[in-house]
Amino acid sequence: MVDNIKTNVLIIGSGPAGYTAAIYAARANLKPNLISGLDPGGQLTITTDVENYPGYENVIQGPWLMEQMKEQALKVGTEIHNDLVTEINFNSFPFYAKTDSGLLFETKTVIISTGAQARWLNLESENRFKGFGISACATCDGFFFKDKNVIVVGGGNTAVEEALFLTNFASKVTLIHRREKLRAEKILQDRVFNNKKIEILWNNKVKEFVGDENPISLKKVILENTKDGSETSLETSGAFIAIGHDPATSLFKDKIEMDKENYIITKPDSTETSIKGVYAAGDVKDKIYRQAVTAAGMGCMAALEAEKYLAELN
Repeated sequence: MVDNIKTNVLIIGSGPAGYTAAIYAARANLKPNLISGLDPGGQLTITTDVENYPGYENVIQGPWLMEQMKEQALKVGTEIHNDLVTEINFNSFPFYAKTDSGLLFETKTVIISTGAQARWLNLESENRFKGFGISACATCDGFFFKDKNVIVVGGGNTAVEEALFLTNFASKVTLIHRREKLRAEKILQDRVFNNKKIEILWNNKVKEFVGDENPISLKKVILENTKDGSETSLETSGAFIAIGHDPATSLFKDKIEMDKENYIITKPDSTETSIKGVYAAGDVKDKIYRQAVTAAGMGCMAALEAEKYLAELN
C-alpha cells in the first residue's frame, strides 16, 4: 500500500536553497515536507573549509554548515524524508510526486532545489584529493592558494573566468586545455593572453594527480600531450576543474521550461517557473553565481512566493 502524504509545500533537494526554503515555509506554518535526495546537503558536503558564508568569524566546515541548516529546518517544523523523487506530475492540481521508497505526495506547491553538479575528470586520483587541493569553485576556494602555483583545467568561459579570478591570489596560474584554441568569448581570451600571471598549456590533458597522503595534499599533476602522447609533470598546490556544470533537472525534462543547458527558467526577479505554484531555487536555475549564500537567498524567495500563492488560493 502506498503512503499518501498531503502537504502545502513539497521541497525537492536539500542544499542551502532547499533547507532555507524549508525554514521559511515552516516558520510560516505551512508544514513543508522536504525530500533530501541522493546527496543530502549538496555540493557543500564535499567542501571542507568555508570562509565566505556570512555570520561566522572563523573558517567553518561545509558538512557542518549543512547539518546546522538541516537541524534548524527540523526544529521549526519541517518534515524531512531521506528519499528520492522518481516521478512527478505537474498536469494535475494538486501536484503529485512519487518517491523511491513508495511514498506519494499530494502538494499545492513545489520548490525545486535539486542543485547542480560540477563535471569532473573522473580520475581515481582526482577523488583522492577533492577538497584537499582539488576544487571546482575558484570563488569558494581561491583564497586558500595565496602566493601559490595553481592550475585550471578547461577551455570555456568558466575556465577562463576561474583563471582570471585566481590571479588575485595565486602567484601563477597555468591553464591546461586539451585543444589548441580556447572556446571562451573573445574578450575573455584577450584578458587571459594579456595577464602575465597566466600561462596556457595547449594540447594537454590531466592523466593523474599526485600528492602526499598524511596529511592529504596535492603536490603535482601528470599531463599527457593529446597529439603525441608524451607525458610531463607539473608542480602545483591546487587544481581547479572548470569543464562545466550539469543541473540536476532530468526529473523535470519536458515538464517545465528549461534553457538549452537544462537549467530551469524562472520569471525575472522571481523563482516562479513556467508552472504556477512551482518554484526553482539555487544552482538548479543559477548558472552564474553558484554560491551557497545566493542559493539560500533564492530558497527564502521561493518560500515567500509559495506562501503568497497559497494565501491567494485560500
